[in-house]
Amino acid sequence: MPHQYFHQKLPPALVLRIFLPFAAGYFLSYVYRTINAVLSPHLAAELRLDASDLGLLTSVYFLTFAAFQLPLGLLLDRFGPRRVEATLLLFAAAGAGLFAISTDRVELIVGRGLIGLGVSACLMASFKAFVLWFPAVRLPAINGWVLAAGGLGALVATAPVEAALHVASWRGVFTGLAILTVAVAAALWLAVPEQQGGGTPVGGWREQGRGVVEIFRSPVFWRIAPSSVVSQAAFLAIQGLWAGPWLRDVAGLDKAVTAGYLFWVAAAMAAGFLGMGQLTYRLSRRGIPSLVISAGGMALFMLAQLALLLKLEPQLPLWMVFGFFGTAGTLNYAILTQAFPPALAGRVNTALNLLVFVAAFAGQWGMGAIINQWPAPGGGYAEPGYQLAFGLTLAGQLLTWLWLLPGLRRRST
Repeated sequence: MPHQYFHQKLPPALVLRIFLPFAAGYFLSYVYRTINAVLSPHLAAELRLDASDLGLLTSVYFLTFAAFQLPLGLLLDRFGPRRVEATLLLFAAAGAGLFAISTDRVELIVGRGLIGLGVSACLMASFKAFVLWFPAVRLPAINGWVLAAGGLGALVATAPVEAALHVASWRGVFTGLAILTVAVAAALWLAVPEQQGGGTPVGGWREQGRGVVEIFRSPVFWRIAPSSVVSQAAFLAIQGLWAGPWLRDVAGLDKAVTAGYLFWVAAAMAAGFLGMGQLTYRLSRRGIPSLVISAGGMALFMLAQLALLLKLEPQLPLWMVFGFFGTAGTLNYAILTQAFPPALAGRVNTALNLLVFVAAFAGQWGMGAIINQWPAPGGGYAEPGYQLAFGLTLAGQLLTWLWLLPGLRRRST
């Protein structure tokens, strides 16, 4: 049994065989998620896409990702994380290949949708595998490291991709990603050991479905989830696409400087994944509830967005605060799983993930539709469109944060 290692030192070779392939998968998922923030001007110029088109083709990743979350939880329980993620990554590779050869908007959207489906298991499969193989006391640390691998993917999707575009086209970049995705799928299938209990169903499909219904009927879920959903959706929509156009059209930065800003946003995000987890662990030992820390982080995230809307200076530190505290909403995954029986933990995570990515799809596409109403005479888009789109996103976060406060007081008490 994998759990024979719970009370002894884990063999380093085993740790590497499990952690590295899953971390590579989540790394790729974040490259795919955020790369269009840099590629958007190239896509728009070559294929004549407007802001609404860019919003739709980028956000369809979130739609297919979200659509598969509930089936994903059931498949992970039945077949295990190794088989499920390795198989799904082949869909992502096919999507990247189609994206690379696309000649119109429809082909781009289908390719992007396949990518979203293909990487939909990367984080949840990692969490499932770590639960099966590693001691419970080590899970917060190793979960933080795999989240940081995603942050590294976001880093690579900024200035390094911009540099790569000097020697290859965006089509070449996606061809390379398709090949790399197949390699990671092969590593997961061949290198990760099969674990006992990794693919054993817990009850039948109907029983598992009743667990999902129980989650969505829970007042606790609906008190905590909305703030996390809207905060995370805003972060994903802006960091994954609209931060780049904002920096070019509103801040007036060129492509290279914009890529540099996005690099530091991604670096701050990676630090946030590690730092917010460690901060929560240390403050909770002093009696401060995790939900208070999450709410405080989301408040600072909103303040950073307000400062950017007001065009306060200097902008780069504000964008880094945006990146760091944009991760605060992810703390609610652990908070919500502790509010339900352990047998429902996987389905709680995928239920929350479903809502986050549906909201991210709607937000990213909706922001594009708003921005598209204010085209600028010299190309790009005018500041009022961005101000309205970002402002409405911020208002939604504030409303759901205020909805959280009564639950925050009860849990603190």
